[in-house]
Amino acid sequence: MFKFIKFILILGFLFIFSEFLPWNSYADDTEFNKEEISFKNFITCELTRTDATNHFNGKFFKITMIDLFDIQIESDIKIATGAVECFVGDKYLTLYAAVGLTKNFGKEQLSYYTIRDKDFSILATELIKFPYKERCKWSQYWVDID
Repeated sequence: MFKFIKFILILGFLFIFSEFLPWNSYADDTEFNKEEISFKNFITCELTRTDATNHFNGKFFKITMIDLFDIQIESDIKIATGAVECFVGDKYLTLYAAVGLTKNFGKEQLSYYTIRDKDFSILATELIKFPYKERCKWSQYWVDID
């Protein structure tokens, strides 16, 4: 009986501490970091090269912060949401962005994009109403951090 209890305790100990091993958290962190870098580079490009003046009423602006909040997967769409803080004129403005990524022939492609001045939660069914016209490929913004 004592051997059985000892076996269960050792098995429980291994199970609990296996979650803290470096290869488990490293894989998740690396993937999230790649997505975060892609998101930041993509949003910077989008705001500085296309209709950014719509958000800033033609005023000069400077991006001060881009933060990726969350990545979730709904059916075949990976949705990344985040915020962009900009200094416009003499005040700060926060914009909220969502991008939808789909896989085509094994590569991720940016298929949907929306940005708003109010915080929002978005589902894949809503995001598909905002198709992204391929100006920049998402894969352009992948940075190999290994």
